[in-house]
Amino acid sequence: MSDQKRLFLLDAYALIFRGYYAFIKNPRINSKGMDTSAIMGFMNSLLDVIKREKPDHLAVAFDKGGSVMRSEMFVEYKANRDETPEAIKIAIPYIQDILKAMHIPIIEMAGFEADDLIGTIAKQAEKENYKVFMVTPDKDFAQLVSENIFMYRPARMGNGIEIWGVPEVLERFEIEKPEQVIDYLGMMGDAVDNIPGLPGVGDKTAKKFLKQYGSLENLLANTHELKGKMKEKIEENAEKGIMSKKLATIITDCDVTFDGTDYELSEPDAEKVEALFQELEFRRMTEQFHRLFLQRNQADGAAPQPIAPSKKVTKQDDDNQQFSLFGAPQTTDDATATDGNDFYKKLSTTNHVYQAIQGDIGIRLLLRDLMQQTTVCFDTETTGIDALTAELVGISFSWEAGKGFYIPFPEGRTEALALLEKFIPFFEDETIEKVGQNLKYDLKVLANYGITVKGKFFDTMIAHYLINPDMRHNMDILAETYLQYSPMPIVELIGKKGKNQKSMRDVAVDLVTEYATEDADITLQLKAIFEPQLEEAATRKLFDDIEIPLVPVLAAMEREGINLDTDYLKELSGVLGSDIKRLEQEIYETAGESFNLASPKQLGDILFDKLKIGGSKPKKTKTGQYATGEEILSYLAKDNPIVENILNWRQLVKLQNTYVDALPQQVNKATKRVHTDYMQTVAATGRLSSNNPNLQNIPIRTERGRQVRAAFIARDENYTLLSADYSQIELRIIAALSGDPEMVSAFQQGQDIHAATAAKVFNVPLKDVTREQRSHAKTVNFGIVYGVSAFGLSNQTSLSRSESKELIDAYYKTYPTLKQYIQNQIEMAREQGYVQTVLGRRRYLKDIDSQNAVVRGAAERNAVNAPIQGSAADIIKIAMINIHNKLVNENWKSKMLLQVHDELVFDVHNSELERIKPMIKHEMENAFKLDVPLDVDMGTGNNWLEAH
Repeated sequence: MSDQKRLFLLDAYALIFRGYYAFIKNPRINSKGMDTSAIMGFMNSLLDVIKREKPDHLAVAFDKGGSVMRSEMFVEYKANRDETPEAIKIAIPYIQDILKAMHIPIIEMAGFEADDLIGTIAKQAEKENYKVFMVTPDKDFAQLVSENIFMYRPARMGNGIEIWGVPEVLERFEIEKPEQVIDYLGMMGDAVDNIPGLPGVGDKTAKKFLKQYGSLENLLANTHELKGKMKEKIEENAEKGIMSKKLATIITDCDVTFDGTDYELSEPDAEKVEALFQELEFRRMTEQFHRLFLQRNQADGAAPQPIAPSKKVTKQDDDNQQFSLFGAPQTTDDATATDGNDFYKKLSTTNHVYQAIQGDIGIRLLLRDLMQQTTVCFDTETTGIDALTAELVGISFSWEAGKGFYIPFPEGRTEALALLEKFIPFFEDETIEKVGQNLKYDLKVLANYGITVKGKFFDTMIAHYLINPDMRHNMDILAETYLQYSPMPIVELIGKKGKNQKSMRDVAVDLVTEYATEDADITLQLKAIFEPQLEEAATRKLFDDIEIPLVPVLAAMEREGINLDTDYLKELSGVLGSDIKRLEQEIYETAGESFNLASPKQLGDILFDKLKIGGSKPKKTKTGQYATGEEILSYLAKDNPIVENILNWRQLVKLQNTYVDALPQQVNKATKRVHTDYMQTVAATGRLSSNNPNLQNIPIRTERGRQVRAAFIARDENYTLLSADYSQIELRIIAALSGDPEMVSAFQQGQDIHAATAAKVFNVPLKDVTREQRSHAKTVNFGIVYGVSAFGLSNQTSLSRSESKELIDAYYKTYPTLKQYIQNQIEMAREQGYVQTVLGRRRYLKDIDSQNAVVRGAAERNAVNAPIQGSAADIIKIAMINIHNKLVNENWKSKMLLQVHDELVFDVHNSELERIKPMIKHEMENAFKLDVPLDVDMGTGNNWLEAH
């Protein structure tokens, strides 16, 4: 019926968990350190439903204390569920407050699950001639589907919205009527809810039984037709099957009543919603919310009712509009006007003076003013994001908020160089502070034109990283969070990514002027905010002495790149291909059949159903299939050759795809070298990250992994690769930080720390330590930093769990001061909320008091590990800065190419080899003074493998 009203019922917890885990690899942390992933994920789903479907009626159902009836029926119902993550517990009150502010009804009832409440309301609304959509990814709801009740499965992972009506349910479960979904669930059970089901009955078997018998009860009445173990298992577990069906049945007669008036989607309390979004720092969502409800008003035929932002934009004082050159402020006719949709200030609603400068007179006047400044923000506009190949389109400058200039550059290189030459006095003036966002990119672009930028630097991206390392640091986020300002999106100028995207060179100069100068202006304003915050976070010294001086070092290393032997990689790919095929054949022979090794489901069925590996209760994922992750398989590999082969197969496939076949595609066409990008603002510990390609993750524990390093070669026959690697730097740092006398003494005397540890914990003379004892001691030495457990140690060694526990206990008796240090670090983290490195880099640990033991344990391990890893990162950065300065100031031909964890790689001119070794060793070993000596191992060769 065309006039049939539509009711949307949202399954709150299913959408909240789904939203939270969608961001699990990149959590949404705001400037207060709060994880807002669960709230954002849920709100994305809610607003998407409202935008797409424009529902007449909508409500959200929550669980409240779980199902009393099901728990009484089966004590272990949902007993295997992990404790709810802290971020979700925090999210619930916020979500409910937002829903209340949006006037969206919340349905919850103690002792009942959301499934039951939705089921009851859906059936009631259906009787009142509503078309009902149950918004949830949970397949259990399929049992409720009817002619007017549908499942609405939100989009995820690139897949679109799915709406399941009766035909879709029948096809998905291969059944004749939706109610049989309950029989399907009763037979199969549910790993997520800990519903046992019938042993040995999976998806395929349940569907087969339903085709034959139609219901669980009919199957149980005809078990005499079954054979062998299946017959035996089903007959023995008949009662469990019946109970499982009851547990899986959604209740449709709860004491809740559908009220069409209450559930009607009405106008929200915009002010309250806005206040909550402001607190959570939901910038884009605020704009989306405004647009959405303005459009609803217009769609409903009502006069548009703009939702005004709480802060109005006002005209600036006339004094602020004066400028040293020429031009008037570029604003709308009324600077206080907004279009009703925008929560943030932007160019069209803010007074600003942005001017394009062309011609000799204008350039001369601009240079005159530039050279009189003490601080100037500049930003390059280019034809692309690859700094090595991008051409300069223009440069913007700003030294006063709301004002700035843009210099367009000609396309011809000769003309561009001539224009750029005029600005050399500014870029080389060491008295003028240069400000930028991601300055490394600008330095590399200018270096392509022979310009070396000198003077003091201030990079807003790095500053914010030191203030709030867990938040994102791109300029749009920073502007919206700290300035309540939304910069012009680049897509407005060049379009979206793809073949039709324009180059910045194709955009009209007046548009580029606005976009480019805004970047410089906003970055300058952010600098004013971040400067005092660096002082408050006690990280200004780290910023001035390490992170900022490192920027030109990394820029030089990235421009230099490294030579790659692509012919060698082609040969290695062939060898790996043969290894992979051989392993596949061995795996298939052991399994007794071929299957898709890359499919976790097929692999799980083979290992755990067919081969019965890992005992009677293998772990399952949330979707109910067997878990086949590396952690699970590593535990089983020692006793099962097929599992070891599978792990080896995975490693070789990853090696081939990620490095051996991919690296040749990343050779720069102009330089014929590979140029990785080093990122300073990713790892919260302070370690550098490497990207395009990632050289930090090349596996070196396996022979094949090590062989990849042989592809990285010296520049030519006149050069040799040199590798300089800190020896056991993390152990030396933990010895120094803890002050453990036994450990400090071992390092000061130059002993082999692993052998010295083994001698003490196994109570044998140093000369009698066996290779195996040293190996076990080494595992504990390195593992202790990461909070290794007896279980973890037994997985990594040949020791049993009890032997591992004894070894760890003996270790702490040997190094009692170390044990106390670890406890002190955790207590310090609890007291102040962070730990720090030897140079004051902070790692904030918001979960240190979490009620979730797993989450709290991870924070406690970070409390110990972060100062050690971070201190090692700080020390190698100091060494890099000092070595780079020597290489430049003393005009060495040799170059520093790579930094990989605790190792530096150099392209050394053969004439300088013997002179450079002591210089590098000295700078690395004396970068920072600890109570134990730093030690550097060095090696040389024609390729990285030989050198290492």
